[in-house]
Amino acid sequence: MSEKWTTANIPDQRGRVAVVTGANTGLGYETAKALAERGASVVLAVRNVEKGEQAAARMTGDVTVQALDLTSLDSVRTAAAALRSRLDRIDLLINNAGVMYTPKQTTRDGFEMQFGTNHLGHFALTGLLLDLMLPVPGSRVVTVSSTGHRIRAAIHFDDLQWERSYSRAAAYGQSKLANLMFTYELQRRLATHGTTVAVAAHPGMSSTELARNTPAALRLPLTWLAPLITQTPAMGALPTLRAATDPAALGGQYYGPGGRNEVMGHPRLVTSSPESYEVAVQQRLWAVSEDLTGVKFPVVQSKQNSFPSGSAITM
Repeated sequence: MSEKWTTANIPDQRGRVAVVTGANTGLGYETAKALAERGASVVLAVRNVEKGEQAAARMTGDVTVQALDLTSLDSVRTAAAALRSRLDRIDLLINNAGVMYTPKQTTRDGFEMQFGTNHLGHFALTGLLLDLMLPVPGSRVVTVSSTGHRIRAAIHFDDLQWERSYSRAAAYGQSKLANLMFTYELQRRLATHGTTVAVAAHPGMSSTELARNTPAALRLPLTWLAPLITQTPAMGALPTLRAATDPAALGGQYYGPGGRNEVMGHPRLVTSSPESYEVAVQQRLWAVSEDLTGVKFPVVQSKQNSFPSGSAITM
């Protein structure tokens, strides 16, 4: 296979069903579009159904739309129920949607917006859909993280919702670190099943709407620098697509751009921060996430440091 992995390397996806969150624009749009072009039946799970329909109309293949607002657990449950009623299997669940550097605000359930949307919403959605994936050989849960998981990032169990103080960057970092910890803990729980795996990816620096909440003082300099330090959404989607479709990908792996500092380039295996591999923190986050969302996963319990054959944690 070419060292410079592209959409041309995506295997035939005919007969497969993919659900992609946040797929009406940016990375999610490019991810869904590429999968549909290779024959997958793709569901765009989006907050704005009208924009989702417009996005679907620009794609070729079997593409449908499902309303999903990750800031509301009621909406997540409603969307999951609708998907369960219309689908008998899911091969790919791509947890792509997200928000970044939002002003201090909460979701409808009272969670800090970035943690609630980026982590808890996807945690709940995955748990509610997972039993449609477990019987499907080769099925994958792909969760999109960020290099931001390294920036001022920790899981603040004493103030998960940032009620005492608030930092946009640190809250974003917490949510993206949580995405990785969720992936690694989910893989540990899935490993004994032998069918479904959990993989993570990050897009590097991509020119998308995600950065619309960047503080004003940084907005102008970033606009000037963008052509030098960002890549197109189509390139930014490649790590996700590789994590989702590369036959060689293993559970617990993490894909990102192969260029310098993982900012741009074709996708390759990368490593996440040392903090992201802390098993005790992963397991504590899992327990807290179950309590906050009320969602229990239909999988066996985690085994400490257990990654059987067919799984890989890249250190």
